[in-house]
Amino acid sequence: MDIQLTSDQILALAPDASSAAAGKKHGNTRLWKNLGMNAEAIWGECQGSALYQVKVELASLTTQCNCPSRKLPCKHSLGLLMLVATERSAVPPAEPPEWVTSWLTKRQASSARKQERAEKKTSGDAPSADQRKTAEKRLATVRKGLDGLDLWLNDLVRQGLASVQTQPASFWERQAARLRDAQAPALDTRVRKLAAIPNASPDWPEKLLDELGKLALLTHAFRLEDQPGPEMREEVRLLIGWNLTQEEVSARGETVRDTWLIAGQVIEEAERGKTQRTWLFGSQSARPALVLQFSFAAQPFGEHFALGSQQEAELTFWPGSFPLRAQVRTRHSEPTPLKNRLPGYENIDTFLATVAQALGHQPWLDRFLALLCEVTPVCSDEGRVWTVCDKEGHALPLAGGDHWLLLALAGGHPVDLAAEWDGEALRPLGVMADGEYTLLGRTN
Repeated sequence: MDIQLTSDQILALAPDASSAAAGKKHGNTRLWKNLGMNAEAIWGECQGSALYQVKVELASLTTQCNCPSRKLPCKHSLGLLMLVATERSAVPPAEPPEWVTSWLTKRQASSARKQERAEKKTSGDAPSADQRKTAEKRLATVRKGLDGLDLWLNDLVRQGLASVQTQPASFWERQAARLRDAQAPALDTRVRKLAAIPNASPDWPEKLLDELGKLALLTHAFRLEDQPGPEMREEVRLLIGWNLTQEEVSARGETVRDTWLIAGQVIEEAERGKTQRTWLFGSQSARPALVLQFSFAAQPFGEHFALGSQQEAELTFWPGSFPLRAQVRTRHSEPTPLKNRLPGYENIDTFLATVAQALGHQPWLDRFLALLCEVTPVCSDEGRVWTVCDKEGHALPLAGGDHWLLLALAGGHPVDLAAEWDGEALRPLGVMADGEYTLLGRTN
């Protein structure tokens, strides 16, 4: 019944900086009464403008509070977690009150219903005539949109990439809108991202040509649906924009039970909302997993993770030729802190060889989890150039922030680094130094 999260891990759950600050203030015993804890949850009543009932399920870190806040976790939930982490004796073992047991019972029933729906999907009936007609109509629309994209790509290459140097953003947006109308939303996103490449770096023509080539490869792969294996067909359809529901993923994807290292998280602004990427690594399976979540109109993300911890859980991977994206199916333990060492690559060459192998299976992958053992952060050119070097002297550049913190934690010695690799630079997620894991580069 002992929660082992640190204050930093709890505050990393906060949806924004103001919630984190308010959560700290609410980790004070004078604000709480009727506190308790058992193997499943912690709970208490917090005195604010009213007396709020707060509970937290320990395995999933799912919170609920009857305060009016739309943020999840709210400041009262964060305060309860902070109280358990900093003043454990203030939250005694106890039998949960009815308002806690009823909530846990509802959650268990909801989980059972989801599992039942997934099983029905697995053995479900064949699609109806109307469903087949709708699918065929969309397929025809997408193919027409891809024909237009191929013509646009051919014109770009024939006219020369120099012709796009002075093009406004609307040049890219028009083509993206055509793909959106063609019901290929994933391609719409890829084309809009191209607008940021011209003139952004000295080697921008090479980068743009690489992205255009990936687009052309994708359109050709889609037209060869009968030739690739079923995994590649699934992958290509997803990359075009055929989304799967959680039930479909549960029914068709591979499920892996493991003790997952929760290495870190990246939150970025996206169109009309935010994107959250949480990176995990299986300690037995030695496979990476990416939990991708989206938030629109300031809605909270559905899954919460104790960053810098490990947890036994079942993950179900999206079907594909190189399964990487995953969703949490079941959590079997509470999160516990990472200690001592990270499992990972002994040198940079081995990591890059693994990336090359992954791209051989799925050439459209654009991010990878890098767990690099015994690398040393190096600062040069008065702080303008940052790299990490392995024992063999090979180096990779760093992007993002928190590099001075990384340098201070390393103290000139090799450390184990968790980072996100985008093909050009590493974005640090966390560092294991002196047996303690510290999160890096995460902003709300």
